[in-house]
Amino acid sequence: MGFTERGIVESEEPGFLRLSFFDELGVRHAFSTRKGGVSVPPYHSLNLGLSVGDNPAAVRENRRRYFSVLGLDPSRIVRVRQVHGNDVLVVDPGLAGREQFPRLLLDDDYLYDAMVTDVPGFGLTISTADCLPIFLADPRRRVIGAVHAGWRSSVQRIVERALRKMHEAYGTDPAECYAALGPGIRGCCYEVDEPVITKLKGACTAWQGCVKPIGEGRWMLDLARLNIAILGETGVSRERVVDTGLCTACRSDLFYSYRAEKPKTGRMMSVIALL
Repeated sequence: MGFTERGIVESEEPGFLRLSFFDELGVRHAFSTRKGGVSVPPYHSLNLGLSVGDNPAAVRENRRRYFSVLGLDPSRIVRVRQVHGNDVLVVDPGLAGREQFPRLLLDDDYLYDAMVTDVPGFGLTISTADCLPIFLADPRRRVIGAVHAGWRSSVQRIVERALRKMHEAYGTDPAECYAALGPGIRGCCYEVDEPVITKLKGACTAWQGCVKPIGEGRWMLDLARLNIAILGETGVSRERVVDTGLCTACRSDLFYSYRAEKPKTGRMMSVIALL
């Protein structure tokens, strides 16, 4: 099935994907690809990560191109230090009004793996190179969330914690929310061992449907299926979840993949903002 049939719209200069399903919710969003930038191999070409050894000037130009074409103000791009945990940052007017915001989030080591907000114009970003970026949207209360879901965050139910935080801060009902899963490593390519499975068993009652045994002490883990199951357990119906179905390891021509390309590769940056 091609991109169009799955409701995926692709832009090449600079490269990003968006979902027509989410366009209708009144949010601006994009999952970046590796196309249409100025970085040279092994980071070719739209590397958006400054911490992987690429030329900083190239990364800054890539970011300028990416956010400009999306119509987002670079001074309103919100980033935090992702640590594969389960903490959720609420970007409220009080935080947004602090001096040096949003730069202070990086300077002061704000360690979070999800953010939620109801403030229009701020782009919540997630940096990945195999982990799963997940967007959340509550169109009734005009609230959005951005989630970084690697295996460690996923078994800590980070997407559920983001939805709970949206409920606590804004009154969001998960049953009225929509979710979008971006490109990430999939069950076809993500081999894990017994310690991961042990943690997975305690995280999700449907865990067996998210793995495939391939030998003694080895499994293939489907992070997307795991997070869709957790979304369902939290109250988001499957009909309100859209999945790009794209594997970063299979499609290293289009995406950066740490597993497929290590030790050096770039980073994608997914972004969502209220209009």
